[in-house]
Amino acid sequence: MNSFSFWSPTKIVFGADTAGQIGSEVKAFGGTNALVFYGGGSAVKSGVLDIVTGSLTAEGIGFSCIGGIKPNPTAHLVQKHIDEYREKGIDFIIGVGGGSVIDHSKAVAHGLSSPDTPIWDFFDRKETVRESLPVGVVLTIAAAGSESSDSAVLTNTETGIKRGISTSFNRPRFAILDPHLTYSLPPRQTACGVTDILMHTLDRYFAPDTDNALTDDLAEALMRIVIVYGKIVMEKPGDYKARSEIMWAGSLSHNGLTGLGQTVDFSVHQLSHPLAGRYDIAHAESLSAVWAAWARFVYRDGIKRFAKYARCVWGVQESDDETAAVAGITATESFFRDIGMPVTLIEAAGERAKEDVGILTDLCTYNGTRTIGAFKVLDADDIRAIYQSAI
Repeated sequence: MNSFSFWSPTKIVFGADTAGQIGSEVKAFGGTNALVFYGGGSAVKSGVLDIVTGSLTAEGIGFSCIGGIKPNPTAHLVQKHIDEYREKGIDFIIGVGGGSVIDHSKAVAHGLSSPDTPIWDFFDRKETVRESLPVGVVLTIAAAGSESSDSAVLTNTETGIKRGISTSFNRPRFAILDPHLTYSLPPRQTACGVTDILMHTLDRYFAPDTDNALTDDLAEALMRIVIVYGKIVMEKPGDYKARSEIMWAGSLSHNGLTGLGQTVDFSVHQLSHPLAGRYDIAHAESLSAVWAAWARFVYRDGIKRFAKYARCVWGVQESDDETAAVAGITATESFFRDIGMPVTLIEAAGERAKEDVGILTDLCTYNGTRTIGAFKVLDADDIRAIYQSAI
């Protein structure tokens, strides 16, 4: 087992009808004046926003609400909210929604603590986050795992660049996970969530370090759960068992647990960010669109690892490692197709992707100034080849 440091301080409040506990949780963590972010109209229509505001009111906590946070949160809107609320005495940030709302909330929390620093400077690595306001979450989409992760991602709409930062200041103080809140999600959002969860562990699993038996078993078990219950939840959206398993898997998949002791790769995430930034497609769709192309490009550098994945996650019985490895890749690609996810760039972004391979390569490599990956280090030529293969 390799050495590691693990810290996951987010308090998880899991179960049916737990959203009403948010007021007491904010109060317990010292909040008195909260800024509440949410996405589209579903938070209002479902009644969850009323539950949240009612609970805050009952605990005597002041609040302001801002809706309309869209997928792929932007630095521009984050900066706007920082500037508007810098003098309002906000001491707690609440995100009601999925990964985009939560990442937006995290970024605003950083910005309100350092209001004279442009928010993009943190994501552009010009500045380091050294303090932040506390963040609480009411999760309505099981997907990104941002409710318990140390990550946040923003898009710079002026340049089309999408970048993330990892810092302990990104960890929410608490996250309320009520599976009932995911019942009304459209099928596409549910499929994106299942894909996102699976990909967070896949990008940790395919690492150059392999001496981590318990971490591997945890990762493989989580992926099997997501595959089994992902199919069920697509067929039966009101199945509490399936919704609850997927929701809990989402948090565990991105809090670091499934990659302990391993050099995390996240190549597929790096390949996907230019797609989401350029075409404004869902994060999960940008991941499923390139995963198989990446896997087929790199698997010979770790055939035994891919074969282990095929056998332990997909139940592949082939004794030959290469045959098993290819079967595992094919099974993963088929799963994405079965739940309605794109598996090529054209399916995800349209015909325009054919002409954009060079642009996507430049965006991914920061104009040729970096390589990506650890399982296999990928330079600009490799990345271009993967994008071309993904067409």
